[in-house]
Amino acid sequence: MRYAAKRAITLLITMVAVSFLAFAAFDIISGDPATAMLGTEATPERVEALRAELGLDRPLLVRYGQWLAGFFTGDLGTSYSYGQPVWDLIAPKVGVTLVLSLMSFVLIAAVSVPLGIWAARWGGGPLSGARTVLGQLCMAVPPFFLGILLTYLFSLVLRWFVHGSFPGFGTDPVGTLRYLFFAALTLAIPRIAMTVRMLGSTIRSELGREYVRTAISRGNDRSGVLRHHVLKNALVPVVTFLAQTMAEIVAGSIVVEQVFAIPGLGRMLVASIADRDYPVVQAIVVILAFWVVLSGTLADLINTRIDPRLRLGGGA
Repeated sequence: MRYAAKRAITLLITMVAVSFLAFAAFDIISGDPATAMLGTEATPERVEALRAELGLDRPLLVRYGQWLAGFFTGDLGTSYSYGQPVWDLIAPKVGVTLVLSLMSFVLIAAVSVPLGIWAARWGGGPLSGARTVLGQLCMAVPPFFLGILLTYLFSLVLRWFVHGSFPGFGTDPVGTLRYLFFAALTLAIPRIAMTVRMLGSTIRSELGREYVRTAISRGNDRSGVLRHHVLKNALVPVVTFLAQTMAEIVAGSIVVEQVFAIPGLGRMLVASIADRDYPVVQAIVVILAFWVVLSGTLADLINTRIDPRLRLGGGA
């Protein structure tokens, strides 16, 4: 319990630090939201009046403190471009990106773990070279190009979904999940190849350890040793790797949402950066960062359940 509490405090401190960096970054980069909203022909007086109206004339720390207080109460500010509360704009898109990320993660875990075990035990022989080449190819293809290929195959050739016609959960939940599946597959394929390679290598390394040879020499079934001992020891680095994979999924979703025309957080982030709609950008960056940090925290908690000795490193 103490370890979980410490991880929760670390999570909170990290999120505050990330939110401040995001807030400060958009304060020092070039480009004035007031000028962007009014146009270059606006008079300096009108620009200054709008800056005062938006609160941009206040010191950075004052504005950040007000934003942070509002964030914890559900007030993320008002969009410069739309004049609406930021949360009202991004709330429907949070669910879309969250489902996309979770679908990708489930695909990675469901496919890579069995394949990794198979690669470690029976992956040698004539298929080894073909598997290696296929894995390298999957890891090398950029997500945007893979998304284009899958869109061409499943949308234009097989017509399993209509590109650009995102149904929405409120209109057609099943159709929305089917649409998101192909985007999730785009995110998952390279990471499945990486996870299979890492898991297979980890299991092979564990199989060569002395305790495995001793257990088998005492008459224990090799499959039983693999299930009850080897996999347990191999899961710690795998869980950590999958947590890092979630960070890559969040980053990759920004690109994939553009390719598949999905109205999620990534697509809105790109549009808001172009419009210098900083309240929207700051909120999205903090939400995406929270998912990444939370996945790392959960991975640490899961690893301490698998191997309680890891808690010693956390001071528990």
